[in-house]
Amino acid sequence: MAVTTIQSNNKLIKYTQEIGREFVRENLFSPYMGEDANSIIRRRFDLKNGGEQMNIPLVRRLTGAGVSTGTLIGNEEVIDNYGMRVWLEWARHAVVTNKAESQKDSADIFGEAKPLLSDWMKELQRDELIAALMALPSESQQSAGVRVNGIQYDLATAANRNTWNSDNSDRVLYGNSTSNYNATHATALANCDTTNDTFTYQNLSLLKRVAQGANPKIRPYKTSDGYEYYVAFAGTNLFRDLKTSLATINKDARAREGNGMDKNPLFQDGDQIYDGVIVRCVPEISSFVTNVWTTLKTAGNGSARVEPVFLCGQQAAAFAIGQMPKPTFRKEDDYGFVTGTGIETAYGVSKIFSKGVSSSKLVQWGMATGFFATVTD
Repeated sequence: MAVTTIQSNNKLIKYTQEIGREFVRENLFSPYMGEDANSIIRRRFDLKNGGEQMNIPLVRRLTGAGVSTGTLIGNEEVIDNYGMRVWLEWARHAVVTNKAESQKDSADIFGEAKPLLSDWMKELQRDELIAALMALPSESQQSAGVRVNGIQYDLATAANRNTWNSDNSDRVLYGNSTSNYNATHATALANCDTTNDTFTYQNLSLLKRVAQGANPKIRPYKTSDGYEYYVAFAGTNLFRDLKTSLATINKDARAREGNGMDKNPLFQDGDQIYDGVIVRCVPEISSFVTNVWTTLKTAGNGSARVEPVFLCGQQAAAFAIGQMPKPTFRKEDDYGFVTGTGIETAYGVSKIFSKGVSSSKLVQWGMATGFFATVTD
């Protein structure tokens, strides 16, 4: 029997009009960004009418003993103040096509330009916030084209890291004990092992106590209902370790029956809350260790992987905005044949830091940094 076959050009091809875009995670820092002084990441719009740098005035608390019935004249206290600078830079991106390519398009690929550019901006700002939280404070302007203020950790010298480590010795923790601290940053990291110095709930509490004992003080974040918390940002590996250590506590202390299961972290993913600390997983922190802060991959005891935790109170970082993101369009359109759409914004992101009147130390203002050993899955 002779069966008629369909020549390849005549075979039916169905093209779906629905386009699937690669997953882009929302900026997990967003709930803790705001304009008021209570915010962990403080958005500032002082430069919306122009200017390339912003000054953020910081004032430390009074610590003098005062007097009782003695003479107060001559015993007044100096107000310890500092002006921290944040420099802005532009961020721009675009895509372009022409009528010839649009004519061939079966699914309006170029119609996805705006959401793709929006996703690009979300990822950029999230990653630059991570870089800023890890950056070493600096009073110098960053390189042209860079929005992250300070010395980025992966570009810092050993001397830069040691200076930061010394300046912030009262607000940095290596593993499960303050005795793991060493003035040489690399030596302190090497004290972290995967047996004792992992991110457990006990070590989370220790990191909180380090933050509480720091001077100048780290002011806790206050929720709308009046509760005070610190908020810690950790990558996937450390977050997994914390959840493992909390498993028994969550099992015994949290409801499992009925609607209780909907809020029990044993069954639902999300933030972990323990001892007045909200721990939020930001997976890209682990990605930074793998791809950017690569020295941390073997920095621990026995070449163990070490990852940071950023335990934050109020005003841990500043997001200085000169122009909010806005769409842009190509003007050189070759008589309407070329179409281009873009996005642009201007901002600078920085860890907030201060320097005392009689000190050269650059101290991170609203956060403590922990380093813990871990392994990848």
